[in-house]
Amino acid sequence: MSRLRRAIVLVLALAAACGGQPRLARLAPDAVVLAFGDSLTFGIGANPQESYPAQLEALIGRKVVASGVPGEVSTEGLARLSSAIDEAKPQLVILCHGGNDLLRKLDDAQAANNIRAMVRLAKARGAQVVLIGVPRPGLLPSAAGFYEDIARELGVPYEGTALRKILTDNALKSDLVHPNAAGYARLAEAVAALLKKAGAV
Repeated sequence: MSRLRRAIVLVLALAAACGGQPRLARLAPDAVVLAFGDSLTFGIGANPQESYPAQLEALIGRKVVASGVPGEVSTEGLARLSSAIDEAKPQLVILCHGGNDLLRKLDDAQAANNIRAMVRLAKARGAQVVLIGVPRPGLLPSAAGFYEDIARELGVPYEGTALRKILTDNALKSDLVHPNAAGYARLAEAVAALLKKAGAV
C-alpha cells in the first residue's frame, strides 16, 4: 500500500471513528428552511403548532416552511419537490420521506432512487440538505439502510436514530407510525442538534 493510500485510509478511518458528519454553511438569520416529507412532516398526531417543523423553527431561530403531504409515497414526493423549492426558496431542505413506501412494502430500490434524486435535485437548486431516516414498521423498527447509504454517498448530514427511539416509546406516539406532540418535540430537538453540530446554526 502506498504512503498516500495509507494516509487516505487513515483519514477516512478517523472520520468514521469520530462519527464525523458533513459540514453545512451557516444559515443566514433570514434563511428559509424547507421541511419536506409526508405525514411525519405534516404533523399527524399533533396540532399544527406542535409539528416538528413548527417546533424546529422555535429552536433554530430561522423560518421553517412545512411541506408535508400525508400518505405521499416517494415517487409523488419527487414530482412535488421542485415546485416546493420554487415556492419556499430555501437555503436548507430537511428531507424526511419514504415512510409510506416502507408501510406499503413498495420496492426499496425505487424508494432509494427517488430519495437520492430528491437530494440531488435540492442540491442542484442551490439548497443544502439534511436527511432523516424513517424506520421500517415492526416490533423493533430501525431506519431502512438505504438512508444512511445515500447520506454517505451524497455527503449530507444524517439523523438516523431519533424516529426509531420515538416510535418505540408509547409515551411519544399518537399511533403505531406517528409521534404525538412530545414525540415531534424530540424529533425537532434531534434535528436542531444535528444542525448545530454541522455548523448550520
